[in-house]
Order: sequence, then structure tokens, then C-alpha cells
Amino acid sequence: MSRRYAFFLFVLGAIWGSSYLFIKVGVRDLSPAALIEVRLLCAIPLLVVFAVRRYGWAALWRARRQGLVLGVMNAAVPFTLIAWGETHVDSGVAAVANSSVPIFVAILAVWFVPSERSTGWRLVGVALGLVGVAVLAGVHPAGGWLGAAGTGAIVLASISYAAANLYAGRRMFVGGPVLAATSMVSAFVVLLPLALATLPDAVPGWKSLGSAVMLGVAGTAIAQILSYRMIRLYGSSRSVLVAYMLPAFALLYGLFLSEPLSWQKLVGLATILGGVALGSGALRLPGRTAMAQTP
Repeated sequence: MSRRYAFFLFVLGAIWGSSYLFIKVGVRDLSPAALIEVRLLCAIPLLVVFAVRRYGWAALWRARRQGLVLGVMNAAVPFTLIAWGETHVDSGVAAVANSSVPIFVAILAVWFVPSERSTGWRLVGVALGLVGVAVLAGVHPAGGWLGAAGTGAIVLASISYAAANLYAGRRMFVGGPVLAATSMVSAFVVLLPLALATLPDAVPGWKSLGSAVMLGVAGTAIAQILSYRMIRLYGSSRSVLVAYMLPAFALLYGLFLSEPLSWQKLVGLATILGGVALGSGALRLPGRTAMAQTP
């Protein structure tokens, strides 16, 4: 594993891990759709300026169809599902549920992108990471059936992210910044009617609005640029392993919200990080598989 790959993995994990905290604070005063619209409104200018400076306006227009697909699968649907889910579960549980993205990438890749399939020790790493997710999921979210529904909504968001990740991986010729800009603009348009229909009755507090701004600038604009760059350099299967990093950061940030941190969560995190090491190739174990790959 190169240092650059490790850098992308750590930075994206730290940024996206904090998103769960900001979402949890944001939905206190804003509806999920309204929170996401403010988030997108803050992210779009930065993404568009960055993309136009590198590729020009014509590139954004040519990528409008790809942007629409990604806007739905990689933003409008998962952003809203996660925000709604966090109205019923804490930020740590949300991050754990969202860690299921790699397994859905592996499942979908079998049919749609055979070249992205995980094999050998990388597949073992994915499985090991899921064991860690299962350990963490043993902490049942509060809220009864609504808590279960919230967790389920976040798992559905993971499926949407997985499909978007594979779709984007086959269309990187358009340019990552272009896809990021056009997809966020499309998501803003798609969600606008729902956001307008669910506007709060009172002016939101500064904490909720500040969280929405942080989600837009860091969790969307900066993270999108880094994410597409990572997909282009390392492929979808290795890039999506950043999802395994999110629970560690989210549980750490959750301490600021007085969310409990148990030994069960720590054991789960250790297992997840082991899965990242194997799945990314950072840890290579000897065996017949490695010998067979030698020309």
C-alpha cells in the first residue's frame, strides 16, 4: 500500500466520519431534505468552480446524463436516507450501518463489473471487515421499530452508494471533478421540491445551520474531489474500503454528543481495521495464492 493511498484512506475517513456528527446535529432543527439542500447549496459553488477551471463549462454540459444518475444514486437518495435514519439512531450506529457499502460493491460487481471483484486475501479482508460490523451491530439502537427502520434506511443508502461507486468507476473518463459538480447540481434539483415542502416553521439554530455548512464544504465538496481522485487511481473496490474507516472516526466524534463507547465497539473497530489492512493489500499473508500470482 502506497503512502498516497494511506493518506487518501485516512483523510477521507476523518472527513466522512465527522459527517455523521454534523448530520445528527443538523436534523435537530432541519428536516432531512432541508438539511441536504443547505449542504448541497454550500458544496455546489466550490465543486463547479473547481471543475470549470480544470475542464471548462462544456465538459459539465456533456456530463449532464452521468451527473443525473450519480446525483440520484450518490447524493439525493443516500444523503436523505442517512439523515432520516439519524433522526432515530445515534451517529455511531449510522456509521456502522453505512460500513456495509463494501459488501454491496462486492455483490454488485459479480454481475456488473467483473474486473472489480474482490478475490483472495482482499475478499477475506472484506469478510473480516463485515465481522467487525456485525460485532458493532450487536449494540442495538434505541427507539424500537423506528430505530430498526432508521438502521435499515442507512443500509439502503449503502446499497445506493455501492451502485454509484461502480457506475462512477466506469465513467472516470469524464473527469472526477466534473462528475462531482454535475451530480451535486442534479441532486439539488431533484431534492428541491421535498426540501421546500418540509421547511421548518422556525428559524433553525446556529448549530444546525453550521453543521449543514460543514457538511457542504468538507463532507461534500472536499470529500467528493478526493473520492473521485481515489477511484480513478485505485479503482472502486479499493476506494470503497474507506467505508470501514468511518465507524472509528464516527464513534470518536460521537463522544462530543455523549454517545457511549463500549468495549464491544472497540473490538469491532479492531476487526474492521484488520479487514482494511487485508482488503487494501497493506497486509499480505504468505500462501499458495500469492505464489500463483507470480509470473
